[in-house]
Amino acid sequence: MRFGYGTNGFANHRLDDALAVIADLGYEGVALTLDHDHLDPFAPDLPARVAAVANRLAELGLGVVIETGARYLLDPWHKHAPTLLHDDPALRIEFLRRAVAVGADLGAEAVSFWSGIRPRAVDPDTAWQRLVDGCATTLKEAQDRGVTLGFEPEPGMFVEDIAGWRRLHDALGAPAAFGITLDIGHCRCLEPDPVPDCVTAVADHLVNVQIDDMRRGTHEHLEFGTGEIDFPPVLRALDAAGYTGLVAVELPRHSHAAPDVAARSIDFLRKAAETGEEPR
Repeated sequence: MRFGYGTNGFANHRLDDALAVIADLGYEGVALTLDHDHLDPFAPDLPARVAAVANRLAELGLGVVIETGARYLLDPWHKHAPTLLHDDPALRIEFLRRAVAVGADLGAEAVSFWSGIRPRAVDPDTAWQRLVDGCATTLKEAQDRGVTLGFEPEPGMFVEDIAGWRRLHDALGAPAAFGITLDIGHCRCLEPDPVPDCVTAVADHLVNVQIDDMRRGTHEHLEFGTGEIDFPPVLRALDAAGYTGLVAVELPRHSHAAPDVAARSIDFLRKAAETGEEPR
């Protein structure tokens, strides 16, 4: 397993410091959320800043995936707005275009994004067409740059489960460059099948994995061992699927204790992978 850690769980650290801590703990990669504090894609001198991050990643031996879940980067008043479902999604599309460009320059293994929540004033059919159109635009940009996209089903969003991802994948013509980002916690939260079966079901399309604990019916990212997931079978399923990408810890609300949480997380995952048993 190639374990990584998400920078959204290091929001109180400078990016360079976060990368150093993540590498020092033994992680092999990082899920880099583009945000105002970590490689803002709208701030000046982006090419130079991207080049500096690329050099730092190389120095530390870290792989990278790009995440786009910044909460207030595009609108200081409204979380995640605008999405591809809004009346004017231009800023979201530009953000995704820049994320793809950053991903290409960093040699990212995937660029991950999601649908967003459907605005109340937008009917489902209109929202669906906007999503397909926005994904198609982003997909073309990614294909032109040789970047793989990982679309993430997110509980509570317009596309929240694997079935929704399959429908979207089919609507786009089932392109190889449009894979799935699978959050292990989300599988426990709302998928009808056991978590390892979810991994197996999307094995052929899996390009990015986020990992965290969770409880049924509650979308709350928890530290390992504090939710309901039995992790050894999940890790075995990833291994059996032939997945070689990053498995990145996703704890976006634990930045207040990031180094300690990251240390506990990799210790838990290593023991689960090596012994096949839940660490106690």
